[in-house]
Amino acid sequence: MIQCFTHQKMAQFIGAASLAGCFFLPFGANAATSEWVTSPGGMIRLVAAQPKEDGTIPATLEVKLNPGWKTYWREPGASGIPPQVTLDPAGDVELEKIGFPVPKTFDDGVVRYIGYDRPVAFPLTLKRVHGSGDVTIRASVFLGICEDICIPVQGELTLAIKQGGFDNPLDGARIDDAVAALPEAPSADFSVTASRYDADKALMHLSVRLPADDKDPELFLAGPSGISFGKPEIQPAGDRALNAAVPVRLTGKDRELKGKPIVLTVRAQGRSMETTLAFD
Repeated sequence: MIQCFTHQKMAQFIGAASLAGCFFLPFGANAATSEWVTSPGGMIRLVAAQPKEDGTIPATLEVKLNPGWKTYWREPGASGIPPQVTLDPAGDVELEKIGFPVPKTFDDGVVRYIGYDRPVAFPLTLKRVHGSGDVTIRASVFLGICEDICIPVQGELTLAIKQGGFDNPLDGARIDDAVAALPEAPSADFSVTASRYDADKALMHLSVRLPADDKDPELFLAGPSGISFGKPEIQPAGDRALNAAVPVRLTGKDRELKGKPIVLTVRAQGRSMETTLAFD
């Protein structure tokens, strides 16, 4: 049975979500890819290339969304399930990192959330643990997709990479395109110039240099468990710059921001930049 939720009910569901959620169904197969698996709102698969000399395996998680459906960023906002990838611990491969293209903000008048409304690919940094020869990747993927309702979905994805096998150039291009879509690193014309946290007011203050003036820049923040962020209040700050005040909510036993990594992603003038902030 498919369990469906409004955005209002999704937040209550997330804490109790388990493998009993909505399962994808298999659909087709290709070399260097897993089978497609599908749900009412779209389908997903893994794409991977041959391991490099250092054991790194270029890969992506592809999510194809049906028209009108959305999926979530790493910090979805008030409700939603971010993409979660768990590799089989008995396998030969470890997941080191998931990359996230710059998202967009959605507001249905009740809940504000962050994600994607078009097909999206999340680059995966995989690492071969030991040995040589063929590699089998087994991954459990859990994420949420929404239309007027929200559906928690689970997919079991498997693919085999034959040692010395032929890499489909289209698969390699998909991986390269996914990596190219990631936010750029800070640079002289696009970076955070100042940051501080006001604990008394629970506000984060940021100053950002932009590559060009933009009427509608967007800021997205994500932190460890127990830290969430409200809607940034953005003000122009002269030529190619902005100031932002971001509400911070600390929950759990450790209600401290000090020393915890905060990922900031900024979208402006068709470009995106990502950096990690730390507060003393």
